[in-house]
Amino acid sequence: MELKEKILAGYGLVLALAVAVSVWAVINLSQLGSASEAILQENYRSILAAENMVNAIERQDSSLLLILQGHEAEGLTQFRQNELAFLEWLGRAKDNITLEGESEVLQTIEAEYLTFIEVSTRLPATASGHLPGVSSYYLDIVLPKFNQIREACIDLREMNQAAMLAASGRAQEVSVRAIWSTAIFGVSVGAIGLIFSLLLSNILVHPLKEMTQAAERIAEGDYDVAITVKSNDELGRLGQEIRSMSRKLKHYHEMNVSRLLTEKRRGEAIIRSINDGIIVIDADFRIIAINPMAAQILDITLAEARGQHCFDVLKSPNLYAHMKSVAETGQPPQLDTRESTFAVQHGDKTEYYQFSITPVRTEQDQMLGVVLLLQDVTKLAELDRLKSEFVMTASHELRTPLTSIAMSIGLLMERAASKLTGDEQDLLQAAQEDAQRLRNLVNNLLDLSKIEAGRMEMEFEPVGVSLLASRAISTMAAQISEKGIVLSQHIPDNLPAVKVDPNKITWVLTNLIANALRYTDEGGHIAVCTEKMSNFVGVSVADDGIGIPLEQQSKIFDKFVQVKSDQTVGGSGLGLAICKEIIKAHGGAIWVESVPGEGSTFTFTIPIANPPSTGP
Repeated sequence: MELKEKILAGYGLVLALAVAVSVWAVINLSQLGSASEAILQENYRSILAAENMVNAIERQDSSLLLILQGHEAEGLTQFRQNELAFLEWLGRAKDNITLEGESEVLQTIEAEYLTFIEVSTRLPATASGHLPGVSSYYLDIVLPKFNQIREACIDLREMNQAAMLAASGRAQEVSVRAIWSTAIFGVSVGAIGLIFSLLLSNILVHPLKEMTQAAERIAEGDYDVAITVKSNDELGRLGQEIRSMSRKLKHYHEMNVSRLLTEKRRGEAIIRSINDGIIVIDADFRIIAINPMAAQILDITLAEARGQHCFDVLKSPNLYAHMKSVAETGQPPQLDTRESTFAVQHGDKTEYYQFSITPVRTEQDQMLGVVLLLQDVTKLAELDRLKSEFVMTASHELRTPLTSIAMSIGLLMERAASKLTGDEQDLLQAAQEDAQRLRNLVNNLLDLSKIEAGRMEMEFEPVGVSLLASRAISTMAAQISEKGIVLSQHIPDNLPAVKVDPNKITWVLTNLIANALRYTDEGGHIAVCTEKMSNFVGVSVADDGIGIPLEQQSKIFDKFVQVKSDQTVGGSGLGLAICKEIIKAHGGAIWVESVPGEGSTFTFTIPIANPPSTGP
């Protein structure tokens, strides 16, 4: 018998038993429903009729009392309305006779009610004639008839209520019998189904357990498995296939182990031969591979490094943060040269390594880890330091003679201008302008060198953004007016104070306005805008000038970079580089958005003085 036929046979029997239980339960529920229906249909209408007849005759008695009190018209109207109601409910009760003796009770009610109507009709005439004995007539003749009819209606109601209680008892008996019979039948069927299920599960599970154990042994590398399943169904054929698979896997394993070992040794040899440091880190940030150069850089042995958390080995929160970001986003970090430099202290010597982080993903885009590459840039860092020191020294040395030259030219222009020809005066004026540009260049180089070396002092204090903007705009007011530029400012009143060095930020804002003025034609517009950005305030300077070409936007903040145009005469290309360094020193960021021919918007962020607490 096939496995499918075995399963169908076993569960078919259980299904048949379940259907039998369901049919038996339906039969019992049907009987219970019939008994409940009998309770409602046979007696409820008679009870309702009796209740309404009692209500109607009580209202008629109240109407007679109204007549006795002198309200004859109102009493007669109420009496006739309730008479019709009584007769209507009496008719319904006569149409729903279901009990023995109920017909006689209804006949008695009907006869007595007619008598009640007859004696009641005499009461209005007696009352209107003010005949003596009106109250005695009501008490001796009318009221007894009313009580007699009311008691008869109550007897009719109680008779049907008793019948309902009897029917309810019968329904209860049916319910108890149904519960016990269904429970016994269900338990019996459940026991039979359980026995068949155990037998069927044993038939199916035993060979499956054996095959599962065989698969586990194969997964662990033990390919010599034996399966004793001897049936000819699907399980038997599956056991044969597992035995065949284990033989083939054993042959494949023996054939490929040497090849895999060769490839592994080749990969390890390539990693060891690379002169740069390489560290491979898994998804849990633990080191799974490291070459000798990386171990030498980090002053650790290969055996000690493997399996350790990368933070314990690298000991650099900044580098770990970048690696974590790459693992989460799957994108390499976009860092400049200084931000991607990793310093290692070896005794009294400091070595610098430029790091590169590359994510490792599967074809299904699953993150496996990251690869960290460390390139020795110590000599380049030393050259950069020497260059900065040379620039600073040269700038200091040039400042004094340039000051003397500027003073000398100034004196000549003041005292000897009348002795010079027009061409000589033009030459002297050009020399003065060139000397001033050289002084500005030297000052910029000194400022940039101080910032890069971390020697520029910052005096942070809380200050309003509107004050900084006013200082910068007032500085450039004359040039803005001379060129016919329209400058507007949009600074909300509710902006929080910022914690900055006012002089440095004013210099940045002045430089940005000066650049916008330089590259905006006469009659153009410049706007200074501010807005709150989380724990920062964003300040932007927008113009509708010539804009910046796309190829230059990515390097506009580098040193000695200028937008090529007729307005670049006299610039050093250091202003935006200094702006960037100042903003970075404040913990902010600066960027540009520009469309060639439509204008540019330079935006920088500075921290607010008292940022709101974000909680623990």
